Amino acid sequence: MRLNNMKNIGLYTAFAALLSLSSCNDSFLDLYPETNISSETFFQTADHFEQALIASYTGLRHIAQDGLFMDEMRSDNTFYTFYSADRGPYSRTEVIALFLDDESTNNWIEDRYKSDYSCIARTNTILTRVDEAALSDEEKQAIKAEALFLRAYYYFDLVQHWGGVPLVLTEISNELEAFSAKSSVEEVYTQILSDVSEAINLGLPVASQFPQSGRASLGAAKMLRAYVNASKPTRDYAAAEQDLKDITQMNYQLLSDYSDVFEKSNKNNKESILEVQYTEDGSTDQYTTIPWNLIPKCSNNEFLMGIAGSNYTGDNYNGASGGWCVPTQEMIQSYEEGDKRLDASIAVAEGMTDSGEQFTCEAVKSIVGYTPTTGKSYYYFVKKYYHPPYKYSLRADDNFPVYRYAGALLLLAEVLVKQNKNNEALPYINQVRARAGLPALSSVTIEDVMDEMRHELAFENHRWTDLIRNDMAIEVMIQFGEQMKALYPWILPSAFNVTKERLVYAFPRREMDINNLLEQNPGY
Repeated sequence: MRLNNMKNIGLYTAFAALLSLSSCNDSFLDLYPETNISSETFFQTADHFEQALIASYTGLRHIAQDGLFMDEMRSDNTFYTFYSADRGPYSRTEVIALFLDDESTNNWIEDRYKSDYSCIARTNTILTRVDEAALSDEEKQAIKAEALFLRAYYYFDLVQHWGGVPLVLTEISNELEAFSAKSSVEEVYTQILSDVSEAINLGLPVASQFPQSGRASLGAAKMLRAYVNASKPTRDYAAAEQDLKDITQMNYQLLSDYSDVFEKSNKNNKESILEVQYTEDGSTDQYTTIPWNLIPKCSNNEFLMGIAGSNYTGDNYNGASGGWCVPTQEMIQSYEEGDKRLDASIAVAEGMTDSGEQFTCEAVKSIVGYTPTTGKSYYYFVKKYYHPPYKYSLRADDNFPVYRYAGALLLLAEVLVKQNKNNEALPYINQVRARAGLPALSSVTIEDVMDEMRHELAFENHRWTDLIRNDMAIEVMIQFGEQMKALYPWILPSAFNVTKERLVYAFPRREMDINNLLEQNPGY
């Protein structure tokens, strides 16, 4: 029943749009040909549910891109390059990094919230209708398992970024059912654990062939449940430990070369537990703009990317504007000497910048031992997803990691340390360090684990939630804010007022306007 690719990912979106249409005259109801799909005829066959499941993965793409601004740039890993023309179109992006966002901050925040619930609605429809379909019990179990995993994943994304949210668990059939009050954080976590545990019990497949399909697996579900148990208000580190140890007995392994993990030729490799799938043939919307977002704004992008395309433009959330998620000098200096991950993760674009802030790139250089050339401008940028030449302007097909085996080893080290099993954590953190070319630790603290996570998972949208989970976000980001203000006098004094209220985002204004049962998060 499973597909080996995500080519049909957009079919259900088109189907959902078709179902939402209405008309004021009877002639619209005369559908030709008579085989056109409808809500009553679509969810009948295994292929129908397959298309609906594939469409339920589209939210991962939004989370990956939105996360660059809501997770990575919210952390001490990166900042952004100040560009005067961005004061209008991208001011809504900059306020997120400065902790000045509120309910009116659109683009990334609203997009993420809407895409999470859009995909939850899709999984709810699947789960509501699958039992009535003429399918075998085995087919129904497989469909339910995948849909439950995805619903759990999207609710985990919501609870991490907004706290308590409305829990919608059935297909919405009318507008009166569409709006509800938010549930408590504890209730949301309880539902997430119920969904992902049921998905595991129903029998998600173990990844056994590589490259994988890009679909949910038992390893991905165990990873999700481990993160949930390590993050919920009442932590269950022992349960997280067991799930993570189960993952170590599956078929995953670290690739020998860190940089190979991110190569386009190695998509869905043996280290990958789950990754966001992108492809590009010039005619679909299954591409990513992330590599274009991460390189500097550049007047000659054909030099950097192999094809021309202005990344000075694009003032909407799907735009390919560049100069974002720029690694900070402190981040670069924080790598241990000899850490192979530095060169694999960060590069330098060097060239000339004119009086109009137009940068012309002349060379891409290694960050290792880099010394600025006199009279030249230089910009650091994330290298992990940089694999030119690209075939289509402002489009790329690099996958984005969600869960990696290295992350499972480090999360296992974390939950062991939290249980005072520090010595037991050493083999797991040292496996990751060995691949990075670093000496083994003889003892380990939670600070060691956090440092290793910071560098191993750099620019993969983990740092912000890692800091929150380990109760370090407020202290670390206040200190980071002081550093940024010292470097950049243009930052407002009110920026980086990091409080416990700022550990979650405001509900978008549109949601507040249409749902009178929804209460805004405190502090906004």
